[in-house]
Amino acid sequence: MAWGEKRVGVVIVAGGSGSRMGAAVPKQFLKVGGEYILVRTIRALEPYAQEIVVVLPEGEMARWREIALERGLDGERCKVCAGGASRFESVRNGLARLGECDLVAIHDGVRPLLSARMIERGLECAATYGAAIPVVDAVDSFRMESEGELKVVDRSRLKAVQTPQIFAAEVLKEAYGAEPNPLFTDDATVVELSGVRLAYYEGERRNIKITTPEDLIIAEALARV
Repeated sequence: MAWGEKRVGVVIVAGGSGSRMGAAVPKQFLKVGGEYILVRTIRALEPYAQEIVVVLPEGEMARWREIALERGLDGERCKVCAGGASRFESVRNGLARLGECDLVAIHDGVRPLLSARMIERGLECAATYGAAIPVVDAVDSFRMESEGELKVVDRSRLKAVQTPQIFAAEVLKEAYGAEPNPLFTDDATVVELSGVRLAYYEGERRNIKITTPEDLIIAEALARV
């Protein structure tokens, strides 16, 4: 295991408002399988991390502190910080709160169903290549709008990108020294535009991002198997 002796830090970005979910609370505080989505996410990554930073909207930090205290996640190993106006700024805030580490995994707070095997694949890939991105094959058919027409896209050339995206700490921190850019759609883009080549590892279909009520139903079913 190339990553076995590496110190791993995790930044969990949980800045959602829950507007698309139509819930009374942000989606990261809903429950799947009887547990808060955000807590399930942390528990999946906890065995691999020396330190975890949870990035939340400023107005949700008090709610999280109550949950963290109840679930035993309020120690120095699991910290919290306020996010920014964009994902880029939120991740940068999380990195600033993170202590010294060799590898940093950035993960969506509402992807609670990733497996240990997937995490280990990502850590191995990142330890070997310095920048590791999980992808899965596209299964739907796609068309792209062009000059007023919808033209077929070869789906065999498309990949869906997931998290955790895992990087050598020095690579990630240098990339996040850049100014915000509209092209920064995820951490992989930030790192790639800094000139670093990305490596890819196999993601998982069950590693869904819970965004809509339909996602929540699917996640409940997946949590039982």
